[in-house]
Amino acid sequence: MTASGPIVLVGGGRMGGALAAGWLRGPLDAAQLTVVEPDDGVAERLAPLGADRVREPGALPVTLNPAAIIFAVKPQVMADVVPQYAGFGAPDCVHLSIAAGWPSALLERDLGDVPIVRAMPNTPAAIGEGMTVAWANSAASRDQKVLCEGLLRAVGAVSWIDDESHMDAVTAVSGSGPAYVFLLAECLAEAAVEAGLPADLARLLAERTVSGAGALLAQAEDDAGQLRRNVTSPGGTTEAALSVLMAADGLSPLMTRAVHAAAERSRALAPS
Repeated sequence: MTASGPIVLVGGGRMGGALAAGWLRGPLDAAQLTVVEPDDGVAERLAPLGADRVREPGALPVTLNPAAIIFAVKPQVMADVVPQYAGFGAPDCVHLSIAAGWPSALLERDLGDVPIVRAMPNTPAAIGEGMTVAWANSAASRDQKVLCEGLLRAVGAVSWIDDESHMDAVTAVSGSGPAYVFLLAECLAEAAVEAGLPADLARLLAERTVSGAGALLAQAEDDAGQLRRNVTSPGGTTEAALSVLMAADGLSPLMTRAVHAAAERSRALAPS
């Protein structure tokens, strides 16, 4: 994928910075990318990428005519940020938002009847291993969807959905999901210390076990359930541990409640 024109990235924080780094490793030249970022500290971290940076949308050249404007700011500031871009860009500019819980109806309210793509990437995008789910409104053309997919695929895998209402569940599973995995590594390390291991070794074992199991899951033909069964010998140590984790009050109902809570919070982020 090669962008047909300039790209404007609104917000250069963790996710915006990860996206920018991925784009400049692949489909974009630095001259094509402009980042709108008011924070000097954040801008300093982005400087090695070589993209242009402006502090506010009013500093963007009126003749820029971007092929895409990407909103990579927190949902809490979307109401202030998005309206500043109404009417900006070429007639065929697509507006790509990665803000959790911010539906297309609100984007269309502030931007008008324009092509819109909503996407939910996650933090492994920082190393090119992200998972992004995307949805497009009826105004987005096939070429605009291809452009957005190319930008998103630069930082990992991409999947599309037809029903925008699924974005809250997507946010709860893959958007917030890395934090659940990090918590698992924390808890496993703490349990290892309780079992008598030194803290440094406990942390190493937990981190390498989680990352190694994830890598195996990504490459194996078997699904997670089969991989679990493969490592569980009858009457063995793994079976003993799984009898706790798979109990009626174990991990499955806990994870279900956690995903439900995250999805409900995603729905609540948009103003009523």
